Order: sequence, then C-alpha cells, then structure tokens
Amino acid sequence: MSDVDTHIISVLLPASSILVYSQDQETLQAARNMAADWRFARVKMEIHEGDVKAAIASMSTQASPNLMIIQTETIDAGFTDNLVELAGCCDEGTAAIVIGPDNDVNLYRRLIDMGVSDYIVRPVETPVLANIIAKTMIEKIGVTGSRLVAFLGAKGGVGVSMLSAAVACGVSDILEQKTALFDLAGGWSTFGVGLGFEPTATLAQAMRVAENNEEDSLKRMLFRASERLSVLATGGDSMLGSAVDAAPLEKLIDMLMVRYPVVIVDLSQAPETLRRIVLSRANQIIVAATPTLPALRLARGLMSELKDMRGGSAEGLDLVINMQGMAGASEVPKGEIEKAMECSVAAFIPFDSKMFLGNENESRKLTEDKNARALIEKTLLPVVGKTLDIFGKEDKRVSAAAKSGFMSGFLKKRSAK
Repeated sequence: MSDVDTHIISVLLPASSILVYSQDQETLQAARNMAADWRFARVKMEIHEGDVKAAIASMSTQASPNLMIIQTETIDAGFTDNLVELAGCCDEGTAAIVIGPDNDVNLYRRLIDMGVSDYIVRPVETPVLANIIAKTMIEKIGVTGSRLVAFLGAKGGVGVSMLSAAVACGVSDILEQKTALFDLAGGWSTFGVGLGFEPTATLAQAMRVAENNEEDSLKRMLFRASERLSVLATGGDSMLGSAVDAAPLEKLIDMLMVRYPVVIVDLSQAPETLRRIVLSRANQIIVAATPTLPALRLARGLMSELKDMRGGSAEGLDLVINMQGMAGASEVPKGEIEKAMECSVAAFIPFDSKMFLGNENESRKLTEDKNARALIEKTLLPVVGKTLDIFGKEDKRVSAAAKSGFMSGFLKKRSAK
C-alpha cells in the first residue's frame, strides 16, 4: 500500500534476519528471488510454506527475527487474534509485514494502527517486495556501516599482500561474506598475478570514477574472483608515474562499502597520503611483521603511532607475525616477542613457501588449497572475526515475560479498554 522511495533504500542492508510465511507459490518464489539482490548480501532469510499459525509454532523453538512476513487469504477477527498471539511470542522491536488479498485503505490503516509495518496486496512481485522489506529494515534498524579492514607492513617484504588476499578469500569463501579487495599500490600491485586477472584500469581512473559517482564504470573495474569476492582490478598504472589525487579516495571507499559488507585494503605499497585516509577510518588495522629484530623494531614504532592516531586506543589494532621459521636462528624467540612489543600478537603465521608462493605463482586462491584453507580458518579469520561482527554468531534470547513483540502499541491500547 505504501510508496517506496527507491533512492533512500539503494544501500546495503544491515545484518538482520527475516522469516517469511506464505502458502502462495508466487509469493514464496518472489522471496527466494531476493537472494540475487545485492542489498540483501548480509540478510539471513528463512522462507517457509505456512500461515500465521505455523509462524506462532516456530517462535516457540527459535529466536525472534528482525522482520516477520505473514501472508493470509482472509483478514478477519480470527487472523488478527492470531497476529496478536504471534506478537506476544516475538521480541520487542520485531517488525511485521502482512500480505493480504484486499486493496482496502481502511484495512491498511487498521493494521498499521495495530503495529504492522506495512500491508501488501497480492500478487507480489520481487522488486516491490524487496523495496518494501528494505524500507522497513532501514526504518527499524538503520543503515549500519560495513567493515573496512586495512593491512599494513612494518617494512617491505613481510607478506602483507599475501595476508590481505588470504583474509579476503577466507572471509568470502569460508565465512561466506560478500567481500571487496583492493590494492592502493597502483602499478606496483601484484593481485593480478596472485588472483589471475589482467588489470583493466588504473588507480587514477578508479579515483575519477568515484569522484564522478559513476557506479556502472566502477562495476566494470571489479574482477569477480569467486561468488562472493570481487577485486578492484587496478594495477595498470605507470610504476614510475606521478602520485594519484587522494581527494576522491573516501568516495571510492564509500561506493564499495555501500555494496560490500567487508572491504579489505592492502596498504603495503600505498603512498602516505592514501594510507592516512584509509587508516583514519578503518574499523580494523592489521600490522604485519616478521619475527626478526629490524621488522619488530619498526612494528613497535608503527603500532605506537597508529595507537596515537586512534586517540590512544589499541582497539581494532592487531599485530600479526608472518613467515615464522624462515630466518631460523636469526629470529626473535616467540616467547620474547610479546614482551618486547608490549602487546599481544594476534596470530603467528608459519613460513611455507610452497603453500603461499606456489599458490600465488599458479594464480590460485589460497582457499582452494586444503592446507592453506585450514591455516586461514585457524589463524587469520579469528583475527578479523571480532571486527566483522557477522550476524548469527550469537543467539540472543529473552524470556517470554520480557517480550512485547511488534504489536506492543496495539496490545497496550487493548489492555487500556
């Protein structure tokens, strides 16, 4: 019944859950089709063939969703009583959309007054349903920011590009989060070799595209490395050319974060002006070093500067020791590193040239290698997991007495009569 402003809902929706109950195959298929909508990349949707009574039964065994969608063929006193019962089974703040048979303004107003977020008349097409869901979710939850993770090396040669690519592959393939990866090294980027693509653009061109807000052009610059991983295929820049304009970088980041829940940036060869922009707004900064004295000394100074940049807080700032075992007796013992660094080490990554360099030379993603995949899952993903705050890792429940459901306002009106 409501008009939807498609401009304000053309954003990546927040991590959330939706339950759909319908006995109409056309509606069920419309809901299934939303899996292809980029806005729903981090929305967990469960679709059930059933009615409001089936929804009531399900709420006795599972946590409340953020949004409940119920389709009915009749809207009478029996249905509204069931709707009230369902509301009592849901956590406070749960939104509800009803799909019904009648285009009746008075009915629409009555349902809205009861606390229902929206009423849709069937048949329901996928674009209409998707837009109304998006509008409801934004109104109820707001637009939560995607996560920006920056990788930076204490010195050259510590494997930052390999680590950032490994985490991007792990987040997309193992954690199944839609991810964007890009390198701010310009012509010095090696992602084209490691992930098997030819650069289709320069970093300077990507900046101009962002400055002019050319979304279609940006899409053409993205290489799809897998179902959920896209890489900004820059790298065609002159290696000895002039530095790019840093001003549009924030807009480029914004354009990527609107569409991707996770954006990972390799800063290992980036100019200082670009580094500072990313570091100032990154949700997490991962500093890489090797277990050698020169690298650790630089890492200690870098960690101190980054902490100062973040207002004296070390939250979201992690140290990873890479290539452990490569330098043999020349390495600082593992037990002494944290003492010398005066901070904990988030992960120690063993040196394995066959695993890392072999996969890179073959342009094969690390998650396609059994041993590399296991290493990523065990050591690297826990480092970024706390920052990504992936939906569904906790099942938060409240007692029945604390629940007031999506129709709390209506119930209060009834009790006052």
